[in-house]
Amino acid sequence: MKVWHFTEQSYEPGWHKTDGPIRIVPPSRLCDPEDASALLNRYLDEWVAADELGLNIMVNEHHTTMSSISPSCMLQLAVLARQTKRARLLALGIPIANRPDPFRIAEEIALVDLLSRGRFELGFVRGVPYEVFSSNQNPVRMGDRFTEAHDLILKALTHLDGPFSWEGEYFNYRAINVWPRCYQQPHPPVWMPGQSESSGQRIARYGYVCAAFLDGGGAKKMFKAYREAYQAAHKRPAAPDRLAFCGLVCVGRDKAEVDRRASLMKTYLPTLRRTSPGIANPPGYRPIEVTAASLRAGEPPQGFRMLDGRPLPANPTDEELIAAGTLFVGTPDQVFNQIKSFHRAVGGFGNLIIMAQAGSLGHADTIDNLTLFAREVYPRLADLDQAVDVAEASVG
Repeated sequence: MKVWHFTEQSYEPGWHKTDGPIRIVPPSRLCDPEDASALLNRYLDEWVAADELGLNIMVNEHHTTMSSISPSCMLQLAVLARQTKRARLLALGIPIANRPDPFRIAEEIALVDLLSRGRFELGFVRGVPYEVFSSNQNPVRMGDRFTEAHDLILKALTHLDGPFSWEGEYFNYRAINVWPRCYQQPHPPVWMPGQSESSGQRIARYGYVCAAFLDGGGAKKMFKAYREAYQAAHKRPAAPDRLAFCGLVCVGRDKAEVDRRASLMKTYLPTLRRTSPGIANPPGYRPIEVTAASLRAGEPPQGFRMLDGRPLPANPTDEELIAAGTLFVGTPDQVFNQIKSFHRAVGGFGNLIIMAQAGSLGHADTIDNLTLFAREVYPRLADLDQAVDVAEASVG
């Protein structure tokens, strides 16, 4: 199993400067440049520490928000390509449906892949719903725009015979010719995140890595749909490394340390709801079946579900967060056992994305959290995929 360290890069000092939404509408005067600079450099330091500990690195981006102050994961990965030595560098991801220039994205991909000497992994994302408003796109057509941008970028990365033109519905170019080309050929490994069975099926047909975030109940259904669609499309079972799950991870030496760190990290969860209702779900943005299921079942306050399908409550206990795969928390033994149990319950996955920093957790605690996980939990995860394979074979 591969492990990737991820943080949302929150501007936590701003959360307390307003009682309202922290996305799209807060005035930028609430941002102290000194604080933002210190945080961005701190998050880079923590990724470098993850590299030194033998972990991989995941970076994302968001726009016009206190929840994540990185507007370009590719800029940060260009820095990390030079600052790190061993880690795989994952952009998960690049919101290609929001961007006006897919050709430029292809060029940036090739550049970071070259700077890292082939350690880069490429994640295509559609973007989160509220960012439709700052990108000025039509939410109903975002899926089609995403598909065209995806196809254009992949052709740009793999076409080696000089310029080609592109006349599409959303993008038009006279001459596309990526120079210099990627280090990895034909292109870096590709990831996509998903939230539904239909998205799992679509990602499986591509053969890309499918990632789920913080929602164990959703991941269980999506992973099953992915495996079935992968088998149908590729005539072989999906390897464990085709699936990924992200959860908050909080490791401590004793209960007091665990409880203190967990209380700081969990301040992140209420911010997920701090979005103006009018922009949280633009009409037509989500797949019809996802919206219909949400209406039938009642939209979960956090948007996440436990493995038995129950919605995660608005103010969940640690036990409920663990049952949803949203949080793995405790001593190294406890965290390992929680991951092992969750891994088996969802049918296995080969990539674990850990949010070892979230909310108000400070730098020293984050470094120690990463260190404890890397030294006392990570080495024990190697056999999990084999254990699931053996169990499935015996059942078959």
